[in-house]
Amino acid sequence: MGRWRASLVISRIICASKSAFNLNYNRNPTLRSPYFSLISENRNQFLNLRLFSALPFPSPYYTDDFDFKTHDFDQNQIGEEVSKYEDEVKIPVKAFFLCTSVDLKNLQAENSRYVIPATSRSSNSIVLRYLDSPLQAGSSFEENVSRYRYMVIFQYGSAVLFNVEDHEVDFYLQTVRQHASGLLPEMRKDDYAIKEKPLLVEDMQGGPDYIVLKNLDVDSIRIIGSVLGQSIALDHFVSQIDGMVEEFAKINRGMEKTGTFTMQRKKLFQLVGKANSNLADVILKVGLFERSEIAWRDAKYAQILDYLREEYEVTQRFGNLDFKLKFVEHNIHFLQEVLQNRKSDLLEWCIIVLLSIENVISVYEIVRESGGTPI
Repeated sequence: MGRWRASLVISRIICASKSAFNLNYNRNPTLRSPYFSLISENRNQFLNLRLFSALPFPSPYYTDDFDFKTHDFDQNQIGEEVSKYEDEVKIPVKAFFLCTSVDLKNLQAENSRYVIPATSRSSNSIVLRYLDSPLQAGSSFEENVSRYRYMVIFQYGSAVLFNVEDHEVDFYLQTVRQHASGLLPEMRKDDYAIKEKPLLVEDMQGGPDYIVLKNLDVDSIRIIGSVLGQSIALDHFVSQIDGMVEEFAKINRGMEKTGTFTMQRKKLFQLVGKANSNLADVILKVGLFERSEIAWRDAKYAQILDYLREEYEVTQRFGNLDFKLKFVEHNIHFLQEVLQNRKSDLLEWCIIVLLSIENVISVYEIVRESGGTPI
């Protein structure tokens, strides 16, 4: 009888333990002890009781003390690795201004196999694409970027190279020099960079000396090349106008000391022609204020264009150039008036001398006639 009661008490304890275990398991289905497999095996009730009592299940009120977020950690780690990989996809961009004019028609005829057909009616530039075998196998991002090298050539003398290393620049620029006129003694250069991130939420994102694009295509290359080409050409014209401003500054300082100047009329006319030609090249050839058809058709290209023009301060720099040209124009008008006054004074003195000679001749004739008359 005593044994039967003891067995009944043990059975009730086992049932109560199983109920408590099931209750905790339903409340916390994601929290599992590393020894849960041992509990779930088919064993006798007495062994199950000992294992359950020896390995208590974590309380739901202290779940924060246990680390059950390994899956989230792996996702963050993968995201960081992807972001790091995307940051390494960088395309160098180099802009050059090496001449004052390029014969695009002949250049396109000799390099027709590399020419990408134009997508707009603009005829002041062409795009050449060169295929280069990749150095190593990689993902689709690396293949799209590293297999091709682009060169955008503008009629006014700028060339923009994409994905070309420094030691390869001369090889590509030689193609431009063969059809160039007015080669500059010192070539101007500017560096930029493009990063391509397909997982970027926006179409583009700006950075210091680089731009991040969601997708780099030929139209993006045309837009970026146009702004960089205009910027490097604008630097050249600004330097030309700065030289003229400095020359007029020297003339003004000399006039301040001596009260006169010794510039020849021919030299002044040369300065007038140089100032007018520079202004015409900036407005007509470079086309700073021409509308881009690519940006007009698609808003994302318009965003890239506006960002780069703001980044390179194209409008502000042209404003400074225009201000300097007005200073040069003002000095030219002043010097022209001075030279004109000098010429007028010379003509007046010539007239005075001629009148004086005429008077002398008249007096001489009167005296001679009066001396030869008989009394």
